Amino acid sequence: MYSRAGSVVIDFLPQSAERYRASHAIVAIDVIRATTTLCTAAAAGRRCYAAASVDAALARAAQLEAPLLAGEVGGNMPSGFDLTNSPAAMAARGDIERPMVLVSSSGTQLIHNARGCEALYIACFRNWRAVARHLAGRHRSVAVLGAGTRGEFREEDQICCAWIAALLLDAGYRAANGATREVIARWRDARAEACRASNSVAYLIRSAQLEDLDFVLSHVDDLDAVFALDNDEAVRIPCSPFARSNPAQRRSRVGAPWPAAREANPHIVQEAVVP
Repeated sequence: MYSRAGSVVIDFLPQSAERYRASHAIVAIDVIRATTTLCTAAAAGRRCYAAASVDAALARAAQLEAPLLAGEVGGNMPSGFDLTNSPAAMAARGDIERPMVLVSSSGTQLIHNARGCEALYIACFRNWRAVARHLAGRHRSVAVLGAGTRGEFREEDQICCAWIAALLLDAGYRAANGATREVIARWRDARAEACRASNSVAYLIRSAQLEDLDFVLSHVDDLDAVFALDNDEAVRIPCSPFARSNPAQRRSRVGAPWPAAREANPHIVQEAVVP
């Protein structure tokens, strides 16, 4: 049981994972697009693996039957891959019996760097609430990390990080530093549409991949699913009863936080048993 409230920190870039790996549970976020692609594929029942590089993806694929190679490096789909890093394209496929191996410029790098931490989760707009509720009271120290692209903490990742961290604050956690408090204050009540200012969105527009932008913005808080990484595979784990959302209680504004988690369960932090 906890004797005091836990803490949550927000950070970004793949290399940031090294600062938290030994002491925190880590949530990896790359809304546009790696963690959205992974969550979408895994939610459909497809086995999904994250790879740090093209070579690592090919090595993993060689161990699988009829693998589906997906991803991008520097925005370009590697030679011999089946599709790019596209949640919309993944959602449209019916061959869920084929395991997917995904590589991306930032998101899967972050996941790779976070391996070996207390627990490693993947989150996006689709499952942010389920992840936040699963975390609350389960881990004393939580690092919510945006993948970052070209050294930037992109707006879509800041929003998702803030939503998750804000729910943890509502559950009694404290912000670990001023930077975390600033991100939460700026974005906790933002709509998903606020990410249209992002350079990630500008890239999708320039490269005529608007179907992925539409997918991201039209799939917000629609998955009651938590995925943890186990040997680079995204594995769905059971949600506690408290973690499951009740659609009748949701606010109409997309992305608005739930009422304080502590109100629903006043002992979630101090008296939670860590598994």
